Amino acid sequence: MRTTTGVRRALTAVATAAALVVGLSVGAASASAAPALPAKMAALGDSITQASMTCSALLSCPTNSWSTGTAASVASHATRLRQAGAQLTTYNDAVPGAVAAGLPAQATRAAGQGAQYVTIEIGANDACKDSVSQMTSTDAFAASIQTSLATLAASQAKPEIFVASIPNLKRLLDLNKSSVSARLTWALLGLCKSMLASPTSTKAADVERREAVQTRVNEYNLALEAACAATAKCRWDGYAVAGYAFAKSDISTRDYFHPSVSGQASLAAVTWEKTQWRS
Repeated sequence: MRTTTGVRRALTAVATAAALVVGLSVGAASASAAPALPAKMAALGDSITQASMTCSALLSCPTNSWSTGTAASVASHATRLRQAGAQLTTYNDAVPGAVAAGLPAQATRAAGQGAQYVTIEIGANDACKDSVSQMTSTDAFAASIQTSLATLAASQAKPEIFVASIPNLKRLLDLNKSSVSARLTWALLGLCKSMLASPTSTKAADVERREAVQTRVNEYNLALEAACAATAKCRWDGYAVAGYAFAKSDISTRDYFHPSVSGQASLAAVTWEKTQWRS
């Protein structure tokens, strides 16, 4: 795996520069009223946003989605917007297994739907590969995100955009690695081998592999932050998801990796507080 220290520095510089450029306007926006409530909302991303592993359908359980779900126990962004008075039509365009390279197509679809509010949660699958060498490069990831945000920003609806950070994959490993059921399930499903293979091994190679995966996720988050900062009407979650300390109850016992219904509710809560209508 190529060391990407230079990339990390470049992304940090971009994010810092963008923040300086838009600092005054962001400050003004914070002091002004929240944007108008949307009439159409789209959710982009992967299995997290489809609420996979939260119902019998396994892969597609959008009712429980943190973004567009209707389950009262989740209190999604869509539910909270409706409670605020929005007459809202929602589209869950997220695709289980999606990687960043598939996001531009989702963005095009959301633009065609006339979405006025778009949430994005993407990146875990770019790091969850069979090996570290197969992970999406940070440069390729960043390019896909930039293209997607540009498509949304240029769309006729000029949507408010919310970008969520990627969960800490090492935290998800640590939560359940002591569980025999979890270890057997991960092995049976071949789930996220780059992080979950040999979950209890303390060999240097395995420790280094896990750190390499989490480092790449951290780089992806920097890329998401920088791209959002450079896009009109885009709100970054400020690492709310990346920094959230998932509890065991937040993780589905179907695969011991995806958020449970409780986890979806937690994601909805921590991200909603960072949206355009709250902060």
